[in-house]
Amino acid sequence: MNYNRHILLAVLLLIVTIVLFQFTNLDLIVENLFYNFQTHKWLVDENNKLLHILFYSGIKKVLIIFGLSLLFILLFLRNKPMFKPYKKGLLIVVLSFIFIPLVVGGLKKVTNTPCPNNLKIYGGEYPDIKILTPYPKNSPLKCKHVRCWPAGHASGGFALMALFFLFKSRKNKLLALSLGLFVGWSMGLYKMFIGDHFLSHTIVTMLLAYLIMFIIAKLVYKNHPTLN
Repeated sequence: MNYNRHILLAVLLLIVTIVLFQFTNLDLIVENLFYNFQTHKWLVDENNKLLHILFYSGIKKVLIIFGLSLLFILLFLRNKPMFKPYKKGLLIVVLSFIFIPLVVGGLKKVTNTPCPNNLKIYGGEYPDIKILTPYPKNSPLKCKHVRCWPAGHASGGFALMALFFLFKSRKNKLLALSLGLFVGWSMGLYKMFIGDHFLSHTIVTMLLAYLIMFIIAKLVYKNHPTLN
């Protein structure tokens, strides 16, 4: 597999995505579909307990348990006949579960980009500050740190894309990749529907997850050529 090609593709798509959403109003156009300007309510009520469990608190717990289970297998059961053929894949998946949320969370801490529900047009106090847009001069808002770019919640779901490396057949690889995309976008769309994220935030998280998992895979196969 040509890891460099996948890494380069992810980097190029990240650049295109950031530039596209920086210089267009695509985020606002899409997010307007989920906001009722008459009632000042979002498409989904964040206080809906069932949806909150399904797409936020519940799925987060499931992903944490799943990741810890894979870590346990990697640490203590990797030489068992059932798991031995999957050592490399398990290592890639576990590292992806660690580093994808870590990188995305780190970016959120430094980017200071507001969420949709922070913006004036949706009842907040911020102007439309994009990732490359500076805050107005002497604005007190830049001191109120907001953490909305990229989408942190969806990062755990997109980390599931790394299951791609557990399988040999093309069909199973694509199924694993599709599972990660489905879970990641389910989590990401929920946050968009309640006004917590823009479309670009979720796309960037998806591309970062793809980039990070291929960097990890390249390093694992390069530094552990005899790991079977």
